[in-house]
Amino acid sequence: MQEISGKTRVVGVFGWPIEHSLSPTMHNAAFAVLGLSWVYVPFPVPPDGLQKALTALPALGVVGVNLTIPHKERAVEHMHRLTPIAEAIGAVNTVHCLPEGLLGDNTDGDGFFRPLQERRYDVYGKNVLLVGAGGAARAVAYTLVQKGIKQLTIANRTLERAEHLADWVRVYGSTVEKVEAISLRDRRRLQVAMEEANLLVNSTSVGMYPHSDEMPPVPPEWLQPNCLVYDLVYNPIETCLLRAARQQGCATLDGVQMLVWQGAIAFERWVGQSPPVATMEAAVRGKLQKT
Repeated sequence: MQEISGKTRVVGVFGWPIEHSLSPTMHNAAFAVLGLSWVYVPFPVPPDGLQKALTALPALGVVGVNLTIPHKERAVEHMHRLTPIAEAIGAVNTVHCLPEGLLGDNTDGDGFFRPLQERRYDVYGKNVLLVGAGGAARAVAYTLVQKGIKQLTIANRTLERAEHLADWVRVYGSTVEKVEAISLRDRRRLQVAMEEANLLVNSTSVGMYPHSDEMPPVPPEWLQPNCLVYDLVYNPIETCLLRAARQQGCATLDGVQMLVWQGAIAFERWVGQSPPVATMEAAVRGKLQKT
């Protein structure tokens, strides 16, 4: 890390709690390898302190911050301007302090998609099964329909939430042939969706540390070998779902890459230059392997 001085540029992350965040690890590793006098700081901001914390950013000379749970949706009303994707999703995960005010962006969708591009996986015309219907699912669904998928099935424990997301997706995915919502308890429809899926995405937190022995209720024996299984959980790196999918002959993609890429896109917005993505990923994986 470069010596911190009055010229050091500051970025960071707001969350509550924030101790678990891996963002400082990857961003500070990137600043170090590029020789930049920048520092990334985790800020513990309680829900009732979000507006004050955001308002203070320009006065403190902070370049920008990431937002994590529970601030992404609540921050929208405090932005002076939103990017089109942040406005569509209704959530902000990256704030950039500009002379004209706070710009709210959302890099989750692009962060999700970049690892697919890296492995040259073309989602166009594919059938996708999306497990979960929360904020991450919304960013994933928005991005996939923009990229031309053929069919999207949203499976969630609570059918009402899946249906609500499906209705929202139809507004932005007019070219998608079919968007449907199913309950994870509807085993017949779930099996059909899994057997037809070319891409399965787990957007839930099931299987995340410290509950690493859990997996979403998607029986791996229903997966076809031509299905790519993408788990957005990044701790542990190989979840029970990914391990079971690999044993079924499926290609897999772990959540570390989405975590890194959503941060890398924010880095580029703030710093104005391409980040060392490989350095950021190595820093995250190294930290996770020590935990």
